Amino acid sequence: MAEFVNAAKMSELEEGKGRMVSVNDQEIALFKIDGKVYAIQEHCPHQGGPLSDGDLSGNVVMCPWHGMTYDITTGKAAPDAWDQSFKVKTYRTKIDGDDVMVEV
Repeated sequence: MAEFVNAAKMSELEEGKGRMVSVNDQEIALFKIDGKVYAIQEHCPHQGGPLSDGDLSGNVVMCPWHGMTYDITTGKAAPDAWDQSFKVKTYRTKIDGDDVMVEV
């Protein structure tokens, strides 16, 4: 059964930057955009690149290893991605005070 688990502090997240957290033995990439937090799987399904280290442009993150791009709000390959079949898992988030909670 899925539950919300404390993953990070809102004050620790940088606007427009990714951060990897470990929640219940799952590595998750968190991104803060306009005060909202999005969570996706940390590793790119192409070859395992660390998505939290990728460049973020709007709501699209680029894998730093091979340039695959994903919409962090949906997990789907971005419209300009070189392979539309790739997708990353997304996680629901909620903010409780300074705590960022992720549903796992």
